[in-house]
Amino acid sequence: MRVYYVAGIANKGISQRIVSAPASALGQDTHIAAKNATCVALPTNQPVAPAKNQGERMRQDNLEQPMHAIYNYAVISDAQEGLILVDVNTLQDGDPRNNFLRRALTFDGGGVLKGARHVTLGGYYAYVTTDAGIVIVNLATPLQPKIAKVVPLAGARAAALQFRYLFVTDAVGLDVIDVTIPEQAKRVESARIALAQANRVYLARTYAYVAAGRDGLVIVDIENPERPRVYQTFNAAGQLNDAQDVVVGSTNASLFAYVADGRNGLKVIQLTAPDTQPKFYGFSPEPKPQLIAWRETGSPALALSRGLERDRGVDETGGQVAVFGRIGSRPFNLEEQRRMYLKPDLTPWTVRDRPQSTEFKP
Repeated sequence: MRVYYVAGIANKGISQRIVSAPASALGQDTHIAAKNATCVALPTNQPVAPAKNQGERMRQDNLEQPMHAIYNYAVISDAQEGLILVDVNTLQDGDPRNNFLRRALTFDGGGVLKGARHVTLGGYYAYVTTDAGIVIVNLATPLQPKIAKVVPLAGARAAALQFRYLFVTDAVGLDVIDVTIPEQAKRVESARIALAQANRVYLARTYAYVAAGRDGLVIVDIENPERPRVYQTFNAAGQLNDAQDVVVGSTNASLFAYVADGRNGLKVIQLTAPDTQPKFYGFSPEPKPQLIAWRETGSPALALSRGLERDRGVDETGGQVAVFGRIGSRPFNLEEQRRMYLKPDLTPWTVRDRPQSTEFKP
């Protein structure tokens, strides 16, 4: 794994805009040697500095919580070594002379993490696709990890998390795992979407976007995550035929899908637009994909990084991410969150649990 300095990416006065050391390699080494590193994930892609929200530096009048220890680390999946944790806080102090990264932990889970090929984080839980399926690792104490659950899946490839559900691409297509309580995670039997090739998946509100190889981009309606359905398969009249990864992001008033289309390079798909969808406003308008841009790459385009996820104040396990800056303000912690969607026995509230209406009698 290697960290690159990209602060000059939009600066036309800099000739080499992506570098491994902005000052001198003598004062920086952000390379982590590994046997077969396959993926790297951060708890958030916002620029956070956990040490600035600890102890006396916390805003006590805001009732803020200290940032969880997981925010100190980058998590690397390795097909031979399992999980590798690296403390990346030294990159936050503004001093380019002390940027030396070191392994903080190597964890193979007793062999269950063999073949680890993708990792996504939800708070202090790591969801890892391995030869065994989905392995959920509890990193509540990052340097003392515990295996929370193993959910068997054939050929698990990549995963994406949204609230109570983990969406996983595997050898048969797209599967859904209920991770309401990660230690009790289970596959949702009614939720499988069969696909000939399912590589990476990205979730955006009520739609899942699957990079489906020769079939292009498969858009899945996940408004009911336990009964998803294919909304549309889009291949741009055959021009999108080697889709390996997809990331969705918004610019101004439009939504775009960026697709790593393997041997074809990078494709940009416009999903919503004011001119083609005059009434596309709302929480999750139906996507109307159209290919608008294409950039060839020197070698096959295989993966994309996530864009900036704005305005996120708290993670899936109740860990505070952002400082709200208002007196008495803070996000809900995990216990407070769960009161809103779980009954005392930790099962989700349903429509059937709603009290029956009664006639009002003054």
